[in-house]
Formats: sequence, structure tokens, C-alpha cells
Amino acid sequence: MQESQVLLSQEGAVRTFTLNRPAALNSFTTQMLGELLVAFEASAADASVRCIVVTGAGRGFCAGQDLSDPAIKPDLTPGAAPKDIGALLDGFYIPLALRVRSMPIPVIAAVNGVAAGAGANFALGCDLVLAGQSASFIQAFSKIGLVPDCGGTWLLPRLVGRAQAMALTLLGDKLPAEQAQGLGMIYRCVPDAELAEQAQALAQRVAAMPVAALAATRQALDNAMQMDWATALAQEAALQRQLGMAHDYQEGASAFLQKRSPTFTDR
Repeated sequence: MQESQVLLSQEGAVRTFTLNRPAALNSFTTQMLGELLVAFEASAADASVRCIVVTGAGRGFCAGQDLSDPAIKPDLTPGAAPKDIGALLDGFYIPLALRVRSMPIPVIAAVNGVAAGAGANFALGCDLVLAGQSASFIQAFSKIGLVPDCGGTWLLPRLVGRAQAMALTLLGDKLPAEQAQGLGMIYRCVPDAELAEQAQALAQRVAAMPVAALAATRQALDNAMQMDWATALAQEAALQRQLGMAHDYQEGASAFLQKRSPTFTDR
């Protein structure tokens, strides 16, 4: 049997996915991408999970797509047809990126070391991104004649603006975690030795919150980027109508009025 390329662990209501190819800086293979999607789907269906943390084993988060994977490795035989990279995206990256942004619970990326190419954009597609001080983000696509994928073309201009997104993607320079925080690309840069602890503490905090409302907030913010003012206001009303009839609002409002801590259970 093949060794699992995504390790799963759980502490309370927080499930951690650890990308597990440390010798290859956790670069993506079709096996890893498939295991990740299965792990997200299983967690979405598991009521015991209220927050997910994704991190990498060893000294890197994810160096992007492994170019030696048979799905993408060029065939150097004279006259051989090029590999269809679009098929790799259709079959693996797009379903994964869509699943992350539609999870019923928050997803936190804890970036340890390099996050390059699709590995960087996979992390940026999560709801909250923490990174160790030695971590870095690299849009490596221009170095091999490709465009950003795994959502990078959508995410980067919205996170850092067009000018910075163009510089990052065209030049492919390494962006240290502290600068990524300064640009608004990630939530927080923390000392390397504290990354795992701080990510877990944040995840436990989030897991105790009304996660259904947090997932709806993600949906509202993402959708509003494509909306005019009036449509965004209407979306807010629709979501408030839905959430206002749910347990967590009733519990939260009651706890506020009764001056006690709420217990949220919706998902």
C-alpha cells in the first residue's frame, strides 16, 4: 500500500491535515491532491469537526506541483505529445479549490517554510493564513512558462491589488512572510517556534464560535466582490433572515442578554 500523503489528527473539534511529503517539500502529486479532497469532503460531513488546520510536515508547507508526477512530467521523447495540464486542473485543483471555499466550517493554513506555486495559492484560498517568520510565498509559474492557478489569478489582485499582484506573478520573486502580512496577503506572521501552537489556539477559538455564521460570512464577502451595492445589501438581508432563524443566533442573543457564555452548535 502507498504511504498516505495527507496525515489527519484531531484535537477536540479541530482537525489537522498535514501534507506528508517532507523530502519533496510536500509538493503536490495527484495522490496528495486526491487525498486532500477526500479529507475535506469527510470533514464537511463530520459534525465533530468545527475547524480545519492545514500545515506541512518538515521544513516546508508545499512547494507546488511536483513536476516529476506522471500526470504532468514532460515526455522528452521526440514527437511525443505534451501533457494536458488543463486536465490536471480540471480533475484535481479546481475541485479542491472549490471545496475549500465552500466548506461549512472555517479552514486555517499554518504555513511553515516555503509555499510556492499552487502551494501558495492553496494556502491563500483558506479563510485565515498564519505563517512562520521563515516562511515565504513564491508565485513560481512564470519561471516555467505558466500562469498562476489554484485560484491565484482571482485571489492575488483582491488581496494585494493589481500592481503588487502583477509584480509577484510576473517576476516570481520570493515574498517573506512578514512582507506578506504587511501587504495584507496573510492574516499574521508569527515566530516559527510558535506557529503550531498559535494555529491550534486560533483554531480552537474559531471552533467555539458560530461556525455556520462564519462560513456564511465567507460566502457573503466572496460574493459581494462581484455585486453592486444594492445586491450586496440584499444578500445580507437574505443571510440574516436564514441565520436569524437558526439555533446559534437564538443562543448568542440569549447569552448576551443573560450575561453568560454562549454554546454554539450549528454547522
